[in-house]
Amino acid sequence: MNITLSESTEIPQEQIIELYKANKWSSADKPDVLYKALTNSHTLISAWEGEKLVGIGNAISDGYLVVYYPHLLVHPDHQGKGIGKLIMEKMYQKYKSFHMQMLTSDGEAVHFYKKMGFTKAGNTTPMWIYEGNEH
Repeated sequence: MNITLSESTEIPQEQIIELYKANKWSSADKPDVLYKALTNSHTLISAWEGEKLVGIGNAISDGYLVVYYPHLLVHPDHQGKGIGKLIMEKMYQKYKSFHMQMLTSDGEAVHFYKKMGFTKAGNTTPMWIYEGNEH
């Protein structure tokens, strides 16, 4: 497996939608908005096996103090091979000096993020208004 990472926002929209659908993320139902959101992120890192998009992660940030990681997806056929870790390590290198790095995790992803050094944020409770149904 030869995986390359890219910070380019030049990603074919259809490959992004295919990746989100493979992971059953409801944001795939809003392809134009999803594409704009990702390509306008503070950072967008994609993982490629040849010409195929196999993973993606993004960061939203003020550029100085706080960064939030809303999306990290790896194609189900490629999960468990270290691709998500590569993406998060690249993010960490970029934002390691920031005061706060945040994300929301659920299900099996909690264990992954704990291995990446994230901990439960004190007594905080994640809250949202969410249009999806996969959580």
